[in-house]
Amino acid sequence: MHRAAVVLALLASALTLAGGASAALRVGVADDFGTHADQTTWFFDHLGELGMTENRVSVGFDAADPTTIQQRALLDLYVPFASLRGVRVVFSVAPTKAKGITESPDAVANYARYVELLARTYPTVKDFIIGNEPNQPRFWQPQFGSAGQNVSSSSYFSLLATAYDALKAVDPAIRVIGLGLSPRGGDKPNAANNVSTSPVRFLNGLGKAYRASGRSKPIMDELAFHPYPDQDRDPLMKGYRWPNAGIPNLGRVKQAVWDAFRGTAQPTFPEGTGSNGLKFRLDEVGWQVAVDGTPAAAYHGRENIRPTDEASQASIYGEALRYLACDASVDSLLFFLLRDEPDLDRWQAGLVRADGSRRPSFDAVKATVAQTAGRCAGAMRPWRHTTRVEGAKVKWPVRRTLPARRLTLALVANAQEDARFEAVLLNARGKRLLRRAGTVQAYRSRIVRFSKRFRPGRYSFRVTFKAAMNPARKSTFSSRLRITR
Repeated sequence: MHRAAVVLALLASALTLAGGASAALRVGVADDFGTHADQTTWFFDHLGELGMTENRVSVGFDAADPTTIQQRALLDLYVPFASLRGVRVVFSVAPTKAKGITESPDAVANYARYVELLARTYPTVKDFIIGNEPNQPRFWQPQFGSAGQNVSSSSYFSLLATAYDALKAVDPAIRVIGLGLSPRGGDKPNAANNVSTSPVRFLNGLGKAYRASGRSKPIMDELAFHPYPDQDRDPLMKGYRWPNAGIPNLGRVKQAVWDAFRGTAQPTFPEGTGSNGLKFRLDEVGWQVAVDGTPAAAYHGRENIRPTDEASQASIYGEALRYLACDASVDSLLFFLLRDEPDLDRWQAGLVRADGSRRPSFDAVKATVAQTAGRCAGAMRPWRHTTRVEGAKVKWPVRRTLPARRLTLALVANAQEDARFEAVLLNARGKRLLRRAGTVQAYRSRIVRFSKRFRPGRYSFRVTFKAAMNPARKSTFSSRLRITR
């Protein structure tokens, strides 16, 4: 038997016990640096000093060579070393090409056999992320069909469901982690670049594919999400507008999951301050930092974004740890990366600079983990799904009493998510006289006009909104109007 397999088998039982459920937020990094034999000791020494207990590594799936474990020699050494150091390993298994799954009718089945092979080869690894950012064209194509409809969510559903069944057949204790969603997407099939899908709309499509399949089993135990800031100079709590989402908008993702999977076998996120239900694996979090001074000699190329400064990054990372520890649905937080990439065109959000020196964020994270042990210092933040349309409101005509004559009255409808509306004018007996219907785009005012020759009497307006992502969610508003002689 392969030596690594023997070590893994001996460690499997101990790791299962160590990796049990905990109320505390687990903290770690998403970084492949530790898989390189000459860096493994350095890498795990730093994780240990930081108090980190989780590391996500990438394991590519090559559709042209689906039976060969990528970087097998490195993983054979890395996985048992991580186990001995008490670090939970998370495999992020994504196709090496954006069309790696959609180009071939055999790719989904081959992928499922591949993750099954990984699970049998490395039995101590109990956490598998299926794919990476399938709402982004860099990792998944196509995003849209010829008629402009989203297709990435349905093709990804097939992959996730098949992989779920394959992994659970190996070991029911394996945690199947879905998606690895990007926080942003344009939802524009004809965009000049970055033809991507927003996280809310991707989840909506995933739910439709699930329901259409007739499946009676879950497809994931956790949902991986990458809540990067919109801009690296943004503070932690700036977030995004609907239908995108960042750290302060996790409730929006929870609502999207509830809309998509309510009443099915797929669990949704826990409500109130409970912890039973779907979990978040925030497996990529990072604010990129400007490189200057002596460490700049370790970098090359040109910066392609407007980074923040090191003091701000340190403050944000500490704040993020404290904030997320108070959300029972968040299982773990992984910073991307531990150590910077030296090419400025790539990623510089690490706790350690490319030359090996430590950023202020290293000490900030270390101190916060030591102080909190991943636990909430205050009250846990409750969340409950809504059955209403987020931010729906109506601005009525200023004057509620008007003289009898032909009038044009205008209402202004708004919502903080896309919705359909129906606005009606009723007489005193409740009979509908006029009706207007249409759509409201998130954060954009829609003027609704009623033109009629009014007789003296009492009238009323009623406006009903229905959420585009779930028409069962609705909000209704009404107002009275009096017409005098």
